[in-house]
Amino acid sequence: MSEVRVRFAPSPTGNLHAGNVRTALLNWIFAKQQNGVLILRIEDTDQDRHVIDSEEGIVNDLNWLGIKWSEGPDIGGDFGPYRQSDRSEIHGEYAERLLREGKAYKCYCSEDELKKEREETLAKGLPPKYNGKCRDLSAEEENKKISEGIKPVLRFEVRDGEVSFVDLIKGEISWKLSNIGDFIILRSNGMPSYNFAVVIDDALMKISHVIRGEGHVSNTPRQLLIYEALGFMVPKFAHTPTILNKEKKTLSKRNGALSIRRYREEGYIPEALVNYLSLLSWSSKSGDELLSKERIISEFSFSRMSSSAAVFDDDKLLWMNGQYIRALTSKELLNLSLPILEKSGYQTENFETTSLIVEAVQGNLTKMSDLPQYVEVFYKTEVEPDGAAEMELIKRDESKQVFSGFINSIEDYEEISAEGFKEIMKKVQNDTGVKGKDLWMPIRIAITGQSHGPELPMLIEYFGKEKVVARINKVMEI
Repeated sequence: MSEVRVRFAPSPTGNLHAGNVRTALLNWIFAKQQNGVLILRIEDTDQDRHVIDSEEGIVNDLNWLGIKWSEGPDIGGDFGPYRQSDRSEIHGEYAERLLREGKAYKCYCSEDELKKEREETLAKGLPPKYNGKCRDLSAEEENKKISEGIKPVLRFEVRDGEVSFVDLIKGEISWKLSNIGDFIILRSNGMPSYNFAVVIDDALMKISHVIRGEGHVSNTPRQLLIYEALGFMVPKFAHTPTILNKEKKTLSKRNGALSIRRYREEGYIPEALVNYLSLLSWSSKSGDELLSKERIISEFSFSRMSSSAAVFDDDKLLWMNGQYIRALTSKELLNLSLPILEKSGYQTENFETTSLIVEAVQGNLTKMSDLPQYVEVFYKTEVEPDGAAEMELIKRDESKQVFSGFINSIEDYEEISAEGFKEIMKKVQNDTGVKGKDLWMPIRIAITGQSHGPELPMLIEYFGKEKVVARINKVMEI
């Protein structure tokens, strides 16, 4: 198998979250690096947990992140169908083959029997596994079960000995098969088990590398037995470390993992998410953290992946997202800003003005959804100090001196630019002796009502001399 073929195989049971996407991302990175093929396969055999429209959401989220595939349910390919539920006939044929070859058998045990058996095994301190009581049923016993209307499952007969493989991240892993009972490959309703279906599908789709989370390590021995029994070529495996939250619990919907849809809605930059998720358990030799997709693809290797769990740091992601926002071009920033501003009720018809506004606050943003609160100051017609602290500051004697000095100095300017404003503030400092926060903060509060926000020189230039003078005169009357 010379061509690299990998797959991302989500179940449509809800929105994608960071753990799912890290798996998709690593498969995509490896396929791009090796000039290989990425397949999207929807594993939808668990109809009880199936969520309507989940598949569409998965496709939308991956497209938003820029993760593209060459074969899948939406675009087809030579190895379809790409929905597992459409492959039940294929799974059934291979199950029948194992039954004919004596490598599988029908099991008529009820759930109550199996539950009792599990409890008894656990009580003895042994690993729970099926005891194989249906392995050697006589024809008479089997006919009796059939006459009682019992629908059997199909179990794979586990051989003696060991199985092992070399994981690209964790190294060699082996299991004693005595700890693994005969496992179900086909349920009584004809649907395949996960471990059976995934082997058939991976083999027939010629998957060369299986890159997935380490929660699947325990599934691998059963899958290796099926590969062996059917004579399929075994792919290489890479089990990626678990992602933990700050409390060191496995990151999941239950433990605070945000869906990718939420990150989209909150105004994260997709390239920032790709960058951050790629650095969970992997790092560049350079030590750089801000990496383009091209660099990640070029520099990635499984040998540089840690086998230890990674901690998902929301603050680090937010910082990184802010760096990506600051790197946006004027056009990119405007295109991202327009729908957000329009949804918030701000006027955006004048693109030149809107562009000036969003560029003025670009350095303050850590996510685009924060934009409305930062641009509010540009759209206010009336300004009042935000709170008691701001009101107290503008009433101070030093602030009154700053206001008077500013009004006197600005008279020498027909219009006021960002550079002109800085010159005025230097003169006010020299004339009053007031400096630092005491010099700049009163002007900011007078102009915006706030003690924080966009760069003051840019604000002054945007508002213009007339509006700036009017607002300062107003606070001088307080």
